[in-house]
Amino acid sequence: MFDPVIAPSGTLLGLLQRGRGDGTLHALAAPRAEALAALNHCVLHDPRQDWQVENRSLYYARLYLDLHGGLDTIEAHLFGVGDQLDTDESRTGLALAVLGHLASYGRQDALALLRRYAASGANWAWALDELALRDDDSALRTLAVPVLARFPATPEGDAELAAAVRDAFEPRPWRLWAEDQRDAVGARVRAAQEQGSFDRWQRQLRPTGPRPGWSVQAVFDWAQEGLERGAVLHVPAARCLTAVAGPEDRSMIVEAARGGPDGARCAALHYLAERQDPAVLDLIESAAADASRTVAEAAVTAFERMCGDAAVDRARRWAHRPDPLGTSAAGALATRGDARDAPLVLGALREAVRSEGPDAPSLYPLVDGAGRLGIACAAPVLRHVYRETAASQLRGRAARALAATDPSFATGFAVECLWDCEETTREIAALHAETGDVRVAERLRRLAADPAEEDEVQMAVRSRMGPDTPAV
Repeated sequence: MFDPVIAPSGTLLGLLQRGRGDGTLHALAAPRAEALAALNHCVLHDPRQDWQVENRSLYYARLYLDLHGGLDTIEAHLFGVGDQLDTDESRTGLALAVLGHLASYGRQDALALLRRYAASGANWAWALDELALRDDDSALRTLAVPVLARFPATPEGDAELAAAVRDAFEPRPWRLWAEDQRDAVGARVRAAQEQGSFDRWQRQLRPTGPRPGWSVQAVFDWAQEGLERGAVLHVPAARCLTAVAGPEDRSMIVEAARGGPDGARCAALHYLAERQDPAVLDLIESAAADASRTVAEAAVTAFERMCGDAAVDRARRWAHRPDPLGTSAAGALATRGDARDAPLVLGALREAVRSEGPDAPSLYPLVDGAGRLGIACAAPVLRHVYRETAASQLRGRAARALAATDPSFATGFAVECLWDCEETTREIAALHAETGDVRVAERLRRLAADPAEEDEVQMAVRSRMGPDTPAV
């Protein structure tokens, strides 16, 4: 999947791509055709930086409902020739998830599209998962024949079917089909289920990792062999060292962390970091400057797994470093430091935004830290991150930090956050938004009555509403 092209934050398209609450509010005030065009663009061209952690589907589905939007554009996208040319699930996953939410709101046209796509589309498994949560048994049973037809009755086809059954996110359709009395359906699905269980059992009988009785050197050799074939085994190798190493092996492990082969060195650094060994911080500092990128990255990762006072004290020395270890150190102070570290955290936050922009991965702990430490003068930077970042998870963290640092949050960003795409952001807004705003009171009532809303959001809403507040 290509990185999405995100429009400026001041445009309707840019707001909708980011999943901001203002996107919904602006769309409802814009000409309907313009709003639907921007909405369709977002659904057909997934704007998320990481679709596995960022939410958009419920946000877009609600806007389709508010705009009384048709589904012709989504239908053309799902059933066009592109579906056969580009079978990556990222092409259609967001559209299918939106249809799933629309179906849960009672849109029969969305349910019909999901059924058609499950029967004939390339990303049929996603559509089937959406239907498994929302469709009735009789409709699901009608999909058995077209879905099973995808798998020819050959050894290869049976193996693919067993893998599909084993890896299904929602097992309900397969369980229904296993009850079918037809041999071509029920018997075949039951055989696939048995094969999937047998495959898992075989994997358990053929472990590829270390065995009891391994020596420290054997673990190092295993880590090095893994690195040479492209498998990163630093962390599991460190856990193996915990099982096999004794006090007498410490000098050997320290020596490996100082200058062993890359695989062994990385494993040793992780092991010593987890044990809070007195020598590990100096070893990490040396490894972070190593010419081997593998070793340098492992050193930073090993430091990030440390949580003791010694690590925090060393982070205060490293926070000024202009390298990944310095970035990690600033993040450690944001996460585990105290009030005296506020200037360092604020400086790192400003520098990250200035040099890397509002989507930098290093911003996540720094934004959290600004809120945790109550750094009031960080509010302007946090507001900039909130407005400009394309990552809805980071925007939600910025909203949480603003709630702790910005007195204007309750009457400002908290209001639009009630329409945000992330449920955690809506929860923050429900707790803080100023109820004197008529839009806030109406939105709280709607969220409280919406069956698709998350429980945590509704609990936050009810904590703000009196017992006599009427529902929408």
